[in-house]
Amino acid sequence: MLSSIQNPRLLRLSTLHQIPLRCLQTSTTPVPTPSSPQPTSQILRIRKSLLSRETTAVEIAKTFLSRLRRTEPQLKSFLYVSPEDAVLKQAEEIDRRIQNNEELGPLAGVLAGVKDNICTSDMPSTAGSKILENYTPPYDATAVKKLRENGAIIVGKTNLDEFGMGSTTEASGYQVTANPWDLSRVPGGSSGGSAAAVSAQQCAVSLGTDTGGSVRQPASFCGVVGLKPTYGRVSRYGLVAYASSLDVIGCLGSSVADTGIVLQAVSGHDKFDATSSKQGIPNFASQFIPKDYLDSKPLKGLRVGVIRETLVDGVDPDVISSLQRSVSHLEDLGCTISEVSFPSFSLGLPAYYILASSESSSNLARYDGVRFGNQVFADELSTLYGDSRAEGFGSEVKLRILMGTYALSAGYYDAYYKRAQQVRTLVQKSFRAALEENDVLISPAAPSVAYKIGEKKNDPLAMYAGDIMTVNVNLAGLPALVLPCGFVEEGSSVLPVGLQMIGAAFDEESLLKIGHIFEQTLQGYSFVPPLVGDDF
Repeated sequence: MLSSIQNPRLLRLSTLHQIPLRCLQTSTTPVPTPSSPQPTSQILRIRKSLLSRETTAVEIAKTFLSRLRRTEPQLKSFLYVSPEDAVLKQAEEIDRRIQNNEELGPLAGVLAGVKDNICTSDMPSTAGSKILENYTPPYDATAVKKLRENGAIIVGKTNLDEFGMGSTTEASGYQVTANPWDLSRVPGGSSGGSAAAVSAQQCAVSLGTDTGGSVRQPASFCGVVGLKPTYGRVSRYGLVAYASSLDVIGCLGSSVADTGIVLQAVSGHDKFDATSSKQGIPNFASQFIPKDYLDSKPLKGLRVGVIRETLVDGVDPDVISSLQRSVSHLEDLGCTISEVSFPSFSLGLPAYYILASSESSSNLARYDGVRFGNQVFADELSTLYGDSRAEGFGSEVKLRILMGTYALSAGYYDAYYKRAQQVRTLVQKSFRAALEENDVLISPAAPSVAYKIGEKKNDPLAMYAGDIMTVNVNLAGLPALVLPCGFVEEGSSVLPVGLQMIGAAFDEESLLKIGHIFEQTLQGYSFVPPLVGDDF
């Protein structure tokens, strides 16, 4: 067997004895306050206020735009912000439809951010790279098109690590985004701009992309909910390719309900994407049961497996402590907890970077200044190619292109790329075996909380190691949900910690149900950063 299950009653003893005593003490963690409210759906709140005519779409848009203008100079979440008159014009159209009692889409009046590697026909789409500076696509990505069709207002394009290659936004070709919980720290990446924008309430929801954890790790760092769908659930048409067999468009919101509603809107088969699935789309909203209607043990009988390899040396003890409190909370909700071992878990990280770098070296070959990308003037064609790529690409992108080209070169293909594909198969089998014995698997979303800007910029291996919790999920193509579960004190900062839930392929419905119940019953935490706490 590729997974082993221990007696549930032994779980705490078997894991806690590995944890230093100091992390079991609660003095380093903020004490929960019973008065803290449960997360509420921004989307449902906006819809209720519009339909009851308590407020207007224009007033809602102005509120978000005002907060964006106030916080953006500090955060730098956006690479492009839509002109205010364009946003208000769309809001006015929604108000007109309400006045005429016309049908509204489920996202009517909801301001959404879109990661800048997802194409938008009326805004630049640079993928965070100078080689695509000022490029505006002639079409919307399918996911963006579906957002608009459901009534969402696209407020702007969010910052990212260039072409999605990074974990901090420090590899952006334009600017570094700050974490709303501590402006001296990174928001995570590569969807750091999308996560920071939702955390700071610059927009209600946002789209990100997840190749190896780029929605889930920023969600953990910024204290928001991040959902990575099953590979194929959401069309990749209009997504600037990084690693095509791993890339997924995901959702970020301030509640589980928000991410589920956005997923409902953007999911579905697309004739323009051969990898999009024809799998039916459940009614995700049906899983969002109000807290007052829940039983005392709403998750009774649910089998939850804790991945043993995520509780080892190298993971912050305070992060492990937060996970243990989450395990206790799930037990209180009626879950049966067991421990799962993944012998191939540690192999996922090197395999991922070989595969992702190999695919990126192929995908980025098109940016040569002739077919795609900004062009540098030169007398010779070979010089034009070389100079256009040298000036257009940043150092991280160049590094990954070199690694991928090397792994695919003659004489090394079998030793690197082929072996990485074999590891990918092992990872898929491990997850399949574990999910036959468990309904959901859990782990920390990241081995630490958000770290200082610049702390790991010159140590790429340390930065890559931060993806250890997330990359295996991409290799297996499974869905995963990250939601905030606690806090850790780092000096004068109080920083959020994320819990990752992993489900079976195309079973986002179960993840959303479990996540929503967990979120609604978690007492004593308010995941609104101090930056916006006073006016939220």
